[in-house]
Amino acid sequence: MTETVQVPKLLWQPTQAQIQASRLDHYQSWVEQAFGVPKGDYEALWQWSVDHLDDFWLSIWQYFDVQADGAVQPVLGDRAMPGAQWFPNTSLNYAEHVFRRATDQRPALISRREETGVEEVSWAQLTRDVGALAASLRGLGIGKGDRVVSYMPNRPETVIAFLACASIGAVWSSCAPDMGVRVVTDRFQQIEPKLIFVIDSYSYNGKQHDRAALVSELLESLPTVKHVVHVPGPMADREGGVAWAGRIRWADMVAQQAPLQFERVPFSHPLWIVYSSGTTGLPKAIVHSHGGIVLTHHKTMALQHDLREGDRLLFLGGTGWIVWNLQVGGLLVGATVILYDGNPAWPDNQSLWKFIDDHGVTLFGCGAAYLINCMKDNLQPNTFAGLAALRSINATGSPLPTDAFEWAYANIKSDLWLASISGGTDIASGFVACAPTLPVYSGEIQCRELGVAAYAFNEQGEPVVDEVGELVITQPMPSMPVYFWNDPGNTRYLDSYFDVFPGKWRHGDWILFTPRGTSIIYGRSDSTINRFGIRMGTAEIYRVVEAVPEVRDSLVVDLEYLGRPSFMPLFVVLHDGQTLTDELSARIADQIRTKASPRHVPNKIYQVSDIPRTLTGKKMEVPVRRLLLGSPAEKVAHPDAMANPQSMGFFIELAKTLNTE
Repeated sequence: MTETVQVPKLLWQPTQAQIQASRLDHYQSWVEQAFGVPKGDYEALWQWSVDHLDDFWLSIWQYFDVQADGAVQPVLGDRAMPGAQWFPNTSLNYAEHVFRRATDQRPALISRREETGVEEVSWAQLTRDVGALAASLRGLGIGKGDRVVSYMPNRPETVIAFLACASIGAVWSSCAPDMGVRVVTDRFQQIEPKLIFVIDSYSYNGKQHDRAALVSELLESLPTVKHVVHVPGPMADREGGVAWAGRIRWADMVAQQAPLQFERVPFSHPLWIVYSSGTTGLPKAIVHSHGGIVLTHHKTMALQHDLREGDRLLFLGGTGWIVWNLQVGGLLVGATVILYDGNPAWPDNQSLWKFIDDHGVTLFGCGAAYLINCMKDNLQPNTFAGLAALRSINATGSPLPTDAFEWAYANIKSDLWLASISGGTDIASGFVACAPTLPVYSGEIQCRELGVAAYAFNEQGEPVVDEVGELVITQPMPSMPVYFWNDPGNTRYLDSYFDVFPGKWRHGDWILFTPRGTSIIYGRSDSTINRFGIRMGTAEIYRVVEAVPEVRDSLVVDLEYLGRPSFMPLFVVLHDGQTLTDELSARIADQIRTKASPRHVPNKIYQVSDIPRTLTGKKMEVPVRRLLLGSPAEKVAHPDAMANPQSMGFFIELAKTLNTE
């Protein structure tokens, strides 16, 4: 893919005063004294950070005063990817680093829920509840290495539960309550949890959603769960209540005050397990470490995002998205974390922006799709919200197009640091992101993150500039997965990232780096679906669709690319004699909505005679996607490499229609 990018419109330039006040500038002055790194521009600092990887991460350790036992050297034992051994002689605890920021000067959390409004959680209350819950977990026999899972929304109890697990060395994992049983089971069954936190109901878009029956079904599928901690939702007082074996009330778990203690664990000890989208089968259970997240989130939050004590961070995202984990990391640097639970457009599309204004949010993060939707709705937040405290907006999950950049500066705030960022669940942070000392150009990502050796590789495996290539990481990062759960020999790990360029991480994004160090993401290079900023796997949809009696086969692709509005068609092959009626289409969509999630529902369902497959029987998702995005048919698939080349006819004709609309 060849592309040359002209210098786009300059939208924002930090003042000298803003640069000098930034945490990044302070770090540069410090690292000049401590490591002899000449204070220059950001690109020079980035180059040093990847050329001297050990020194860079040691500098992060020292600058943020990481608390640990053991010798800090060597920084890197084995450097191979996967399997790099970071700070192998040290022990530490994530939660300990959160609570050293405790203060009575500001709240730790601010929670906004549709059914109850706004409440603050002080650091004293957070400390008390986490200490009490950790002691109760120990009393139930939960300890280091045990898996604890959550089926909870974005509310304080979820943060408290996570921090309590982290404090005792238990391993955390979560799914949002709008996810269906099959999707959650596919994740939690793999890791054999001993305890689960559940909610019986939640509110969204002004409606209450009962999950009690679904939780019962979920518990039946998780035989290793011995204890069920019930957090009451808005329908908790329903007639008949709930009857789950092993149920313990949340109030009882936090009733007995106990001192908060921290179990220091090896640097590589699992902190949490998050999940891939499930494109090629069961979702991959990705393990991140205490040490890797402590280091990376200090660096990302403080140096890249310029968060500090007194800031207020609000990131839209449910508990099944990695941004939830990232936002909790704001506590590491002393920010107040705002938990916004519910539909941001309820009761109207001005509500969230007014909330941001009323509560002094300084950094607002969201999926790029949210900003795009605001733009399409012709929303003008600057006409009804002052937004005086708002300093920065982060957009992630999918590329933010040029017109959305320019809409934001015209309609939100002219003096705004708008940062498009791209990373992933895989590393719980960013590859390319932002820096407070750099300008913002329309449609571009400001920089590579420090310590991230990110490049665009062509098909020959060579780094290229001003040319679209595969996003490749050539050196290890502390927040790369320690391993995948239940993955003997790292087989799935190697296949996921290291199958194209041995020894180098291929992420699956098309990217272009400019000579200025900025970058543009051009979408996924694999078949993972990126729906409204939420990554999901095609296999998750197939499992539901192909369980519908009339459906024999199916294929789904996402056509979001370079700012094009998201359009996700589903193609179904029906059994002989069956026809895709409106009733059947509605039933398929309803099955997807209830058994996967509303985000999985396609825009349109087409009946086709056959699904294109390779000679080995694999569905040809990527070639079909490329074809429907406008690539010539002869460039996307060779007939001799297909088991059924005649099946492409329908898609060739559909592509002509889609690309002339």
